[in-house]
Amino acid sequence: MIMRLPIRIIIADDHAIFRQGLKSLLKHEPEIVIVGEAGRADEVTATLERDACDLLLLDLQMERNSLADIEALAARVPVIVLTASEVSADALAAIRMGARGVVFKRFAVETLMDAIRSVAEGNVWMPPSLQAQLAGRLHKSIMNPLSPREEEVVRYVALGLRNAEVAKKLALSEPTIKTHLNSIFKKLGVRDRVELALYAARAGIISIGPRH
Repeated sequence: MIMRLPIRIIIADDHAIFRQGLKSLLKHEPEIVIVGEAGRADEVTATLERDACDLLLLDLQMERNSLADIEALAARVPVIVLTASEVSADALAAIRMGARGVVFKRFAVETLMDAIRSVAEGNVWMPPSLQAQLAGRLHKSIMNPLSPREEEVVRYVALGLRNAEVAKKLALSEPTIKTHLNSIFKKLGVRDRVELALYAARAGIISIGPRH
């Protein structure tokens, strides 16, 4: 996927000082333009409708937990979750609900930029600690072979496409994609699309940062 520049970003966080600080840091990045911001969870959708963007930076702990909103928001725009909490259950839940990245607020802006670039290119971005937790749940070797067609399905699913979208890309029926996925899940011993994305990254089918 070719990354369009500049990357248009909306920041959603209920702490004004954090929003202003993040805007001040990102304004020095030539690849980035901040096109909007929201200070309340109930303002995010309206902000997305008003300001066209390529990526949403969403605080996971606003005045209500943003987990309830991620699925609907992720259907509109790629979402990177920002969180001060490093409770892995919430971060993994955010990914499972459609977020394309998770960045802990203690990270440096350079790490956030890595995540932004990666997600803008169509990839998934997770901290090493989350990658390790997911890797520990993969019970079978990444050397378990997939057919070329199954690898194509894995690539598109790992990049966040729904079954109907994968079917259109591959000129197949949606039931055929479901059949492929059932076979893939059994072969790899993965439980869901998040673990499948991690498999795809470890097998070199897609990239997922950071790698260091």
